[in-house]
Amino acid sequence: MVKINHKKCGYCGACVGVCEKMAINLMEHIIVIDEEKCSNCKLCVIVCPLNALEGE
Repeated sequence: MVKINHKKCGYCGACVGVCEKMAINLMEHIIVIDEEKCSNCKLCVIVCPLNALEGE
């Protein structure tokens, strides 16, 4: 499952835009991943400019 390092995250929303399952939501100043929707494709990990996302 993909995890977010909130200390690194700049809340740019790049990960939200590439998520085909719409499992990532940007809410004010927090990114939330819906683990039930996430297919663990790791596209969000690849596009994150700050390397704030990590895939297991």
